[in-house]
Amino acid sequence: MRLLARRWQALTTEIVELDAVLDDLTAELAPTLRELPSIGTQTAAILLLAAGDNPDRLEHERSFAALCGTSPIDASSGRQRRHRLNRGGDRNANAALYIIVVSRLRWHEPTRAYMQRRLAEGRTKKEIIRCLKRYVARQVHRAILHDLPNISHARPPALAA
Repeated sequence: MRLLARRWQALTTEIVELDAVLDDLTAELAPTLRELPSIGTQTAAILLLAAGDNPDRLEHERSFAALCGTSPIDASSGRQRRHRLNRGGDRNANAALYIIVVSRLRWHEPTRAYMQRRLAEGRTKKEIIRCLKRYVARQVHRAILHDLPNISHARPPALAA
């Protein structure tokens, strides 16, 4: 039992050290992204991973939204105009956007006001969260493009074969 406790302590220490390294890396490489409300170390890292090794390939914010699975899919029928959730894309990035939106709904006053306004218009909470995830994906895309020189500079040179 003592061996297990020591192993747990060692792993906990390693996690804390790696979190500090990740915090330093995301703060250095993507300061604009980290300045956005409700985006912390973990969510910034997940979104940077979703952008991949070549984030400049995502020329338009709609391509980043599709990559994250937040692009709307038309589900209209007759006179009813609706969009449904996109089940595709990078699910980790989608989950990170969801965490950001839920955090903003709790602490970010403009987001809370948006939620109240859309609820008064008759939208469901799921629809509003879908719209907010798309909005956050747009903000994240702009921030990644702004931080692109930092990210590009940090890339290791290609290995010669």
